[in-house]
Amino acid sequence: MVASTDPIVPDHPPSNSDTSADSADLARFGYQPVLRRKLGRYASFAAGFSFVSILTTIFQFFGLGYSFGGAAFFWTWPIVFAGQFLVALNFAELAARYPISGCIYQWSRHLAGELVGWFAGWMMIIAQIVTAAAAAIALQVVLPSIWDGFQFVGIDSSLTSHDGAVNAVILGSVLLVVTTIINVAGIQWMSRINSLGVTIEIIGVIAVIAVFFTHTDRGPGVVMETDQAAPGPYWAAFLVSGLMAAYVMVGFDSAGELSEETHNPRHVAPRTILTALSVSALGGGLILIGALMAAPSLSDGSLGTGGLAYVIEAKLDTTPGKVVLACVACAITVCTLAIQTAGSRLMFSMARDGRLPFAARLAAVHPRFGTPVWPSVVIGVFGIGLLVLNLGNAAIFATLASVCIVTLYLAYLLVTVPLLVRRIKGWPADDAITESGAPLFGLGRFGIPINALAVGWGIAMAINLAWPRAEVYTPAGGGWWMLWGAPLFVLLTVVVGVVVHRIVTPSRVIATEPVVQPA
Repeated sequence: MVASTDPIVPDHPPSNSDTSADSADLARFGYQPVLRRKLGRYASFAAGFSFVSILTTIFQFFGLGYSFGGAAFFWTWPIVFAGQFLVALNFAELAARYPISGCIYQWSRHLAGELVGWFAGWMMIIAQIVTAAAAAIALQVVLPSIWDGFQFVGIDSSLTSHDGAVNAVILGSVLLVVTTIINVAGIQWMSRINSLGVTIEIIGVIAVIAVFFTHTDRGPGVVMETDQAAPGPYWAAFLVSGLMAAYVMVGFDSAGELSEETHNPRHVAPRTILTALSVSALGGGLILIGALMAAPSLSDGSLGTGGLAYVIEAKLDTTPGKVVLACVACAITVCTLAIQTAGSRLMFSMARDGRLPFAARLAAVHPRFGTPVWPSVVIGVFGIGLLVLNLGNAAIFATLASVCIVTLYLAYLLVTVPLLVRRIKGWPADDAITESGAPLFGLGRFGIPINALAVGWGIAMAINLAWPRAEVYTPAGGGWWMLWGAPLFVLLTVVVGVVVHRIVTPSRVIATEPVVQPA
């Protein structure tokens, strides 16, 4: 028997024959099993949950959401969840049929061909590098609150101050070095640390919710208040405040990125994609409404500038409060780790097909560690470089968040749009089953309407998030290029992508629809 390395071992650990069956399944797509299958159900769930990481992202951007939309910005949360769940349903169906690393690239490639697939993968790689950098700087939200010795630069730890922005770059760079080392060391270490971190995060989420709901200053009706919203039409402020929820609820596809390292991925990955998003949405929603009910004041500006850390510090004594913040720091660490892991597997998958520069090195798997070393290093180095490039920029948090989620939404659209086209043409042709005889996850007759709604949602959100707003991109003033940062970044990504694609396009044509024989 091959025992699982997860902290929580599955009830029925996979046998050698199970692993062999997974390898044979992969071989049908034309790939040799070079990565090590060490992930069970909990580890697969943890990969998606830690990428979403509600403690990381809500702590990081609660203040931004509240400062624009007031307490009623809470309603952006269920709206974004509903839209993203439509996307996740489509992804779950694809994960059941294409259990291959680098899922966004692979799904798009099999649905629409090499060109569309390549750009989906390229956009996702860039998005994951930016997302890793944006997650890493979230340490600035909590570490100086735990101990002022973590504030290496100046005394102002605020996210929007010059000192806080510089210090965030330092902390974020150190974290990216650590996560790179863990990723290189092997999937076992990554899985153990990530699963442990997710367990701590879940405990932290429960603790935060308990603290908020047992120290309320007002009732749940607070979510209807708009008094503290930014000036101007409320609908405009509401759309901006949705940036927080949109930034949180991405990355649930990570279970698909790790398919080649997961036991029985055709069944495990679809479930964990949906579970990771749903659990995150439930926990995050309770945190939001609890914080609004427990905040000492909604009008003195502290909630907008201090966010959740302000509420926790006000409601807990020093030691318990610091313990909760330490849980948040753990969540930030495993969030950055999971993003880097997912990005490295995507880069490995594209390099394996010869679709990236220096493909041979990027596709090489270390014989001892069993990991693609160079993709992890590349993501770490570029993530740090991106932070250094933004050194001293007080709008770095909002800018990086907006840029990365716009790019992520566009990469998702390069999957959902081709999928809708294929559905209209009759995909899937039949109800596929695995060798065990169990049916794969499918949407059946609801596939086309769910897919169409997911496409409409993705387009609307990409436009909303990329829209140049001075209050988001240049709150302290700045050049036009900062104001138009998101559209310009997307344009630059596409232009560079065109150049890179021409360089790496092979003379041979790779099949776009591998034939998978039914059991």
